[in-house]
This record gives sequence, structure tokens and C-alpha cells, in this order.
Amino acid sequence: MHDNTIIITAGGIGKRMGGIIPKQFLLLQGRPILMKTIACFYEFDPQAQILVTLPEDWFTYWEELCEHYQFIIPHTLLSGGKERYHSIQGALKLAKGKFIAVHDGVRPNVSIETIQRCFDSAILTGSGIPVLEVNESLRQILPDGTSKSEVRSHFRTVQTPQVFERSLLETAYRLPFHAGITDDASLVEEAGFTVTLVAGNVENVKITTFVDLTFK
Repeated sequence: MHDNTIIITAGGIGKRMGGIIPKQFLLLQGRPILMKTIACFYEFDPQAQILVTLPEDWFTYWEELCEHYQFIIPHTLLSGGKERYHSIQGALKLAKGKFIAVHDGVRPNVSIETIQRCFDSAILTGSGIPVLEVNESLRQILPDGTSKSEVRSHFRTVQTPQVFERSLLETAYRLPFHAGITDDASLVEEAGFTVTLVAGNVENVKITTFVDLTFK
């Protein structure tokens, strides 16, 4: 049995990028973003089970890309669900690992050190969530339309991979879907578990617009 399973979610169609090609297939340093993302986890653990969720209509295109770029890292394609929640819920049915990482397919610059910290934390506490300190000032918008300053040291921005001991994630994904689910950690908390924060890496941005492609 695999000790680690990596679920890479690449179900988006890139509306905010404004193109006809989903952003996970755009080139970064000469290769599709999704290939770079998968390669990060293969470098971390060549024995890990890698599950990739994609829109089913794009399976053939991805397979053609793999052939063109001679991409041979073992991975299993799964059809993405209506929402990210449903994609991960479906992937969990095939997951074999004792520890499961969920990662955004368009975060190709996650460091090996960040991945390691997440797994180390999950082994010790059941979870490992990479975060960064907030460097900019924050303001909260109040119901009356005014705003107030917030103490930025009280906040963190959240990244992926979010790594969990298998039973925690399976329990969390038995909860019903609702629009307030923003990530796996929020669902795990909703299921009654505490999540452990670890340091992320600044380069680990989620590519959402063309500006994000400037990160190397």
C-alpha cells in the first residue's frame, strides 16, 4: 500500500485567465503548468500515488500533451466533479495512502521543503496546512459599509498542499456540501478536528491571472 496519496485538483476551466485553454495547460518555463506541479510531488516521493482530477472533456488533450512532452510520471486521471468538493470526494474513493495531500494543480512552485513540513506535521498531529504571514495592511468591511483596521499578525494566508491523516479527511468528506467550504482545512475543522499550521513558501502562488505567470 502507498504511504502517501497526492490528490491534485485541476478541474478549473480558467475563466479568469480569459482564454480558451484551461490555465493548468498553459506553459510555464516551456512546460504545461500541471506537469510542473505533478513533478514537484514525484520529486518529493516517487512512490506516492498521484491522482489528478480534470474536466473529462480535456482528458484527450492532456494525454496528447503528455505524449508531446514525453511526460511519463505515473498518475491516474479522474473526472472532476461539479465543485472542488465533489472532485476530492470522488478521488478519496481511490486513495490508498495513510496520509493524503490535496494540492491545487495551478500551484507549480511549491517547494519540497513545504511539502515535507506538511507531511511531517500530519504524521505528528494528523494535519499540516501551509500558511504565510500577511505583509499588507488589512481592513474589515462592516455591515454598514464602513471599514476598520485589523491586526495583520492575527491572520495568515493559506496555501496547499493540505495534508491529513486519511481518517480525518474521509470523515470530513462525509459532511454534506455547502457553499461555505473554502478548502479542505475548513471542512476538517467543521468535522470537529483541529488543523496544524506550518510555514509555506512565498513562490507557492496559485496561478489565477496572467500576472501570476511572472513567478518563476
